[in-house]
Amino acid sequence: MRRKLIAAVGVAAMVTSVAACGSDDGSDAGDGGKKTLTVWVMDGSAPDPWTKALNKEFEAQHEGAEVEMKVQQWNGIQEKITTALSEDSPPDVLELGNTQTAGYAVTGGLADLTGMKDELGYDAWNKGMVSSAELDGKLYAAPWYAANRAVIYDKSIYADAGVEPPETRDEWIDGLRKIKDETGKQPIYLPGQSWYVYAGFLWDEGGTLAAEDGDSWKGTLGTPEAAAAMNFYKKLQSFSTAPKDTDEATPQQSTDVVPKGDVASWIGLGWEASGAVTAIEEAGGKADFGYFPIPGKTADQPGHVFFGGSNLAVPERSRNKELAQEWLKLATSTKWMKKYAEETGGGLLPNSEAAQVQPEEGSFAAAMVQSAEAGRITPVTPGWANVETEPNPIKEYMTKVLKGADPEQAGEEADKVITERINKS
Repeated sequence: MRRKLIAAVGVAAMVTSVAACGSDDGSDAGDGGKKTLTVWVMDGSAPDPWTKALNKEFEAQHEGAEVEMKVQQWNGIQEKITTALSEDSPPDVLELGNTQTAGYAVTGGLADLTGMKDELGYDAWNKGMVSSAELDGKLYAAPWYAANRAVIYDKSIYADAGVEPPETRDEWIDGLRKIKDETGKQPIYLPGQSWYVYAGFLWDEGGTLAAEDGDSWKGTLGTPEAAAAMNFYKKLQSFSTAPKDTDEATPQQSTDVVPKGDVASWIGLGWEASGAVTAIEEAGGKADFGYFPIPGKTADQPGHVFFGGSNLAVPERSRNKELAQEWLKLATSTKWMKKYAEETGGGLLPNSEAAQVQPEEGSFAAAMVQSAEAGRITPVTPGWANVETEPNPIKEYMTKVLKGADPEQAGEEADKVITERINKS
């Protein structure tokens, strides 16, 4: 389930055109004045017990309403949603990846929820999540859940080296150096193109991947902040034998690298940690992992992290818009978000601190929750999807610097590509 839940991480969609055609996914009223509310959720996102209980309460509150949940697959979902939003009978509520929302909002396909901020509990939402639901000062979705990366470490290797989980970057580097000297193991596995990890270091430095420039956007990797972040990444990567020109999925770090047993630590998501445990146990071994937040520059705040997750939105053409907004309001309320967090075992971050359940001490979820205050997402603009298209200029920039290029010069080269792509319509 974790793999499916986190499948949204890093997905971005830019909607530039829509194709009008018929659909059998409408939400027209049924017999006797009944209204069927159609809700699209992604495979693995909505636990069945939570969904059934939520819909039972909603239907009891709204006589004549019936909720129909339709589970969608991530593969090909951008095209399917694009088509659905162009039709006269789209679904009434949609789950959208948090980096997808701006792309759909800019087309006019999503209902403006700005007037519902108070009803939705806007002020209590996690600030790192809410930015993905807004565009040009208007609200087009409600945050649902998110997840972020943490450091996963082998307890036995850390113990052999006499290293404790660090609270600052300096302690982190000192510990990796000690692991290298004392154990001969790979202190950290860090591929050269793990750009979501790099983004966190960049935010730590006060920088950003791109910034608004009047009515347009520009890349901002050719800056001192970006260079400082990349130099720290380079220092970390010097303790790794991972390739400098691939990301964490090539090879897949959790199942193809870590189970071989010589990795003291790595940076990953919850489903990756679970995947590594399974792979190790299937090979006859025993995994004994510990977890800690990516350290910040000082001990008073953990390092910044990228939030991957989903929002819930109402299509502008929904035939049951007001009812859909009521369902969205209930589903994302503190009461039902807390039940959601409980049902998912604390492995996901709900949209507000008040809904967060206390995760098991020492779990991945506990480390993830500690970083929640420092979560952010990529620039909120429809053109960002163009930036992530391969070849990704951020990845290329990272590899150049790791192979010896000047970070500011390499950043300026990357900025030209980022600026061109991000401003494409």
